[in-house]
Amino acid sequence: MRALLLAMLAAVLSGPFAPPARGQVADATDARPIAFRDAGEEARFRALVTELRCVMCQNQSLADSDAMIAHDLRRQVLAMMREGKSDAQIKDFLVARYSEFVLYRPALEPRNWLLWFGPGLLVLVGGVVVWRIVRSRAGQADATAIAPAADDRESW
Repeated sequence: MRALLLAMLAAVLSGPFAPPARGQVADATDARPIAFRDAGEEARFRALVTELRCVMCQNQSLADSDAMIAHDLRRQVLAMMREGKSDAQIKDFLVARYSEFVLYRPALEPRNWLLWFGPGLLVLVGGVVVWRIVRSRAGQADATAIAPAADDRESW
């Protein structure tokens, strides 16, 4: 029992001096900042990565995400920019690889009309329903106000 207590005490006291646990280490090349050639390249890069969605985070742009794939995609976007590709070519490449999900503003096409116009259509239908309900209740209130109240004291 005493040996067990001494072993536990030794483990607790040597904890701060133990070597760090070996886990998965992030790639150190992604931690370094991107070096731009000039201010124009930086402005174009920043504008482009804010229009693209991180495919892992889903609710963050490539500019905002810290996911490893976002680091890789940012470097790939910069490499394609330096190859002379236009913004449209870069977006087309990413759409071909990850689908239109990668775009914050997908193209307006017949297959996604519901996504573009669905919210407005829902508001319009809701407005019509509310208008009809209010109108029918107002009609009922007018009908009860015009009709005389029945007198229970009268017997026929």
